[in-house]
Amino acid sequence: MSGRPMSGSGGLRSSVRLTVAQALVRFLARQYTERDGRRERLVAACWGIFGHGNVAGVGQALLESGQGPGAELPFLQGRNEQAMVHAAVGYARQRDRLSAHAVTTSIGPGATNLVTGAALATINRLPVLLLPGDTFATRPADPVLQQLEHPGAGDVSVNDALRPVSRWFDRVHRPEALVPAALQAMRVLADPVETGAVTLALPQDVQAEGHDWPEEFFRERVWRVPRPAPDADALAEAARAVRAAARPLIVAGGGVHHSVAEEALRTLVEATGIPVASTQAGKGSLRHDHPCDVGAIGHTGTAVANELARAADLVIGVGTRYSDFTTASGTLFADPAVRFVNLTVAPYDAHKLAGLALVADARAGLDALAGALAGHRVSDGYAAGYRAAKERWEAVVSAAFTPEKESDRPTQSQVLGALDAVVGDEDVVINAAGSMPGDLHKLWRARSRRQYHVEYGYSCMGYEIPAAIGVKLAAPDRVVWALVGDGTYLMGPTELVTAVQEGLHVVLVLVQNHGYASIGGLSELTGAERFGTAYRFRAPDGGFTGDPLPVDLAANAASLGLTVLRAGSHAELRAALSEAREATGPVCVYVETDPGDTTPPAQAWWDVPVAATATRPAARRAREEYERGAAGRRRHL
Repeated sequence: MSGRPMSGSGGLRSSVRLTVAQALVRFLARQYTERDGRRERLVAACWGIFGHGNVAGVGQALLESGQGPGAELPFLQGRNEQAMVHAAVGYARQRDRLSAHAVTTSIGPGATNLVTGAALATINRLPVLLLPGDTFATRPADPVLQQLEHPGAGDVSVNDALRPVSRWFDRVHRPEALVPAALQAMRVLADPVETGAVTLALPQDVQAEGHDWPEEFFRERVWRVPRPAPDADALAEAARAVRAAARPLIVAGGGVHHSVAEEALRTLVEATGIPVASTQAGKGSLRHDHPCDVGAIGHTGTAVANELARAADLVIGVGTRYSDFTTASGTLFADPAVRFVNLTVAPYDAHKLAGLALVADARAGLDALAGALAGHRVSDGYAAGYRAAKERWEAVVSAAFTPEKESDRPTQSQVLGALDAVVGDEDVVINAAGSMPGDLHKLWRARSRRQYHVEYGYSCMGYEIPAAIGVKLAAPDRVVWALVGDGTYLMGPTELVTAVQEGLHVVLVLVQNHGYASIGGLSELTGAERFGTAYRFRAPDGGFTGDPLPVDLAANAASLGLTVLRAGSHAELRAALSEAREATGPVCVYVETDPGDTTPPAQAWWDVPVAATATRPAARRAREEYERGAAGRRRHL
């Protein structure tokens, strides 16, 4: 990037003249994280779609910084602003939150399209830097194109919609303000407690304004990611609680992966025999075949994990925020005397469920707890009981995965069974919304720490395809699978063009089931009778109960540049998956599923309120079931 260096006289600091956007790009190119001696670019690339709010500012600065491998801040071209954020989030998750991407947009719709992605990033505690254009700070014309006029506040813009979903928000009204704003943005991105979406709103005139910047603003900075150890007294109390427990259970959350604590967890449980259940974000903390792994917990959990949770007298949460799916809406941990030890780097989560707060990095905390528990082990009877239950559940999984005939059209769980037979241990399987996350959580046999990638903090339809691109950029040597239903595909397939443009070998497994399968099932359970959930023609009575819509999603994927493999049976599906895995570019495996369900039913409750009054019998029956489930709710005080 060009810039005019200036040397001040009389001992003044040297400076360089750049636009605000040029200065920001140069600054971002010199930011690093470091943990355990591993150094990463904090902001490794910038996604963008250009319009009048950023084309002459950030766009020009990115061009001037260089193109291709030698660019200060490599540029990635997106098709949809929300999808660009999803791609950035997928990248950050794969890089253990040590490296992130930026996303730049114009003002107006480009900026507001960021909101959903920002919420997803913040809820999942994953870093992404958002650089939306903003309206003129100097107001030479008022209003400008796409400007929101608020009659009660002249300084409000559409970017203020990003405030509640950002962990840090600032609007850079003057060039001088970039220095503290940018430094604070990096601090939040690199902080494992604070991280999430970080927004720097950039008025379009300020982006292009020249300024003399102190050269030290552009020096290389390393943001060290600490591993705080637990307080000694809290650790001793936690160890006493574990030693006193007859039926302890560990709940492994996403924090295990983010802190690369899998080995520490394995060491602890092999020494103590404590079983491990996993949340959606924590699945894969232990390999599925480890003797102490009892699978998924909560509403989408396994029978063995949930039975252990109901009987547990001590729950040790590691890096989990205890979502309602994990706790089965407050009904799962049923022992009247159950207590919680919460090992997490975030104090906000450590105090949940009235637990003993063990505030620490997951790996450092597990290492310390293992030392404090030296010589302790659960009873042989407890270990033998959960291991026998684990074997019984494995038989359930195998039955769900196996078709009666190879020539049959597969059910959704049998699609997962075919995939299970094909994927490699280091492949990455991505999903986010619909009925598939529940099936995956319950059934998937995770074989490595980052193989299982299901976004279920926000459960956002449209995440899978761009996230697969982000993961592939973060781990080019891995085969990445995006599992997508027809409902999700129709919401956002356009980033497939980016995969084609970049020549990325991602495999889209496109499952056609003619509607919103997950919400349809929930609708039926709650007395709404699958209203508005099928992709079918209208029937004479006005309902969507006619023939399936004649939509050829495979042809659509082919039109976007993918190689498409169609599978009409279980045998054809397995062959297509194998072929897709060995391909060199983006591939779509298209399969229409049998509407029959071979997945085991939910093993725990989930609170979705049902109409208190209704005339339709289905809703009245559902209300009776709801009240029975709700009776088991409790607050842990």
